[in-house]
Amino acid sequence: MAFVDDLRIHAQAGHGGSGVIRWLRTKETARGGPAGGDGGRGGDIVAVGTRDLSILASYRYTKKFRAEDGKPGENFNKHGADGESLFIKVPIGSIIKKLSTNETIEIISEGQQETIFSGGAGGFGNAHFKSSTNQNPFQKTDGKKGEGGDIQITLKLIADAGLIGFPNAGKSSLLNALTRAKSKIGAYPFTTLEPHLGDFYGYILADIPGLIEGASEGKGLGSKFLRHIERTGLLIHLVSAEQARPEEAYASIRSELSQFGQELTEKKELVVLTKTDLCTKDEVEEKLALLRNATEGADIYSVSVLDDESLKAFSDTLARLLQTNTSG
Repeated sequence: MAFVDDLRIHAQAGHGGSGVIRWLRTKETARGGPAGGDGGRGGDIVAVGTRDLSILASYRYTKKFRAEDGKPGENFNKHGADGESLFIKVPIGSIIKKLSTNETIEIISEGQQETIFSGGAGGFGNAHFKSSTNQNPFQKTDGKKGEGGDIQITLKLIADAGLIGFPNAGKSSLLNALTRAKSKIGAYPFTTLEPHLGDFYGYILADIPGLIEGASEGKGLGSKFLRHIERTGLLIHLVSAEQARPEEAYASIRSELSQFGQELTEKKELVVLTKTDLCTKDEVEEKLALLRNATEGADIYSVSVLDDESLKAFSDTLARLLQTNTSG
C-alpha cells in the first residue's frame, strides 16, 4: 500500500434527531397530556491517534465521512437514541486543519482523541413545553445540524532521531542494521520514497527520504522530506564515503535545512561518514578531516554496516547520545 502523509477529506457530524408531538394514550388515560420525547444527539467526528503510519492510505478512496444522525423522540416521553460517533484513526504526529476556519488540531500520542466536528443537539418534544399555563402544548423543535466541512490531514513524524542525507547516503542500511527495520535498500536514488521507523533500545529512529539540492523549493521530494524532521529530536546527518567532496555534500544539506527554516539548523546534529568499507583507511581519515573542518570541529563518526566492530561502536555512542538528548 502506498504511503500517504497528506490527505484532504470531507467529514460531517450527525444531525440531531427531532422532538415529536405525542399524547399519552393508555387504557386508563384516554386523553392524557403531552408525551413527546426529545430527539437524540448526532454523533461526533473524532480523530484518534495510532502508531500505524500507513493508515491514511486506507482513506484514499473514501473521501467523505459521516457520523450517525440522532433518532427522533418517541412516545411516552422517551428520548431518541444518540447517533454513533465516527472515529477516524490518524498517525501520531498528524496536524488536522479545518479548512473553513483554519483551526488546527494536533495528535501527538497513541490513543489521543480529539473531537473535530460536534454532532447536533436533539430537538425538544412537546412534553418539554408543558407548563402551568400550557397544559397541552403543540410545540416541538427540530434537531440541530451537526458541524462539518473539509479537513486537511498532514503527517509530521515524531521520532527521537532522524537519519538525513543525500539519496544513497546509507540511511536505510544503517537503520536496518541498528533496528532490524525493513527499510528498502537499493543502489539508486530515492529507494526510500516514504519514511521508515525502527526501534533502537526504546528510541524511535526514522529513515527519512533522501534530500537533493533545491528541496526547500519543492524539488525532488521537497518539503515532504523537510516536514518530517521538524519534530525530530536529533538529526543523524549521513555523508557517504563515496562522495569525492564530503564537505560539500554536508554543506549542501545544511543549506537546504536553513532555507526551509523551522529552526532545523538549530537541532542537535550527529555527523556520520558512512560506507567506509569502500575506501582505504587513509582515504577515510582524509574525508573525516574534511568534514571536521566543514562542521567547525563538531564530533564526527564513521561507520560501515559491513564492519561489526565499527557498527557496535557507533551503536553504543548513539545510545549514549540519545539518552543524553532526551533526558536533557
